[in-house]
Amino acid sequence: MKGFVQDIEGLAHKNDLFRRVLYTAKNCQLVLMTLKAKEDIGVEVHKLDQFFRVEEGSGEAVLDGVHTPIRDGFAVLVPAGTTHNIINTGTVPMKLYTLYSPPNHRDGVVHATRADALADKEHFDGITTE
Repeated sequence: MKGFVQDIEGLAHKNDLFRRVLYTAKNCQLVLMTLKAKEDIGVEVHKLDQFFRVEEGSGEAVLDGVHTPIRDGFAVLVPAGTTHNIINTGTVPMKLYTLYSPPNHRDGVVHATRADALADKEHFDGITTE
């Protein structure tokens, strides 16, 4: 397998899409995200672990009701079963990437907006990038 070797920080800064799946392996998945000013991911609970890395912007991570300020350079690790949300509290887009372990979305999926993501009931179908 070739894997994924690219400038993730540069890709995150250039991304303007709400969600873009970059790479899906058997046990994890790399996804770019951008939250518009005052936008959030939405309250979620997964049966998987999730990692976020903020590359630009500021906001807060909410894990089981605990609000923690986050900004460029911050990492957030969400264990399976944790109710969570990432909120852009700033005035500029929040650029980030996330790792799902195991994968959560269909490989290659793109959601331009949060509304697109909410309307699409897709889930990981077992197909990996390579």
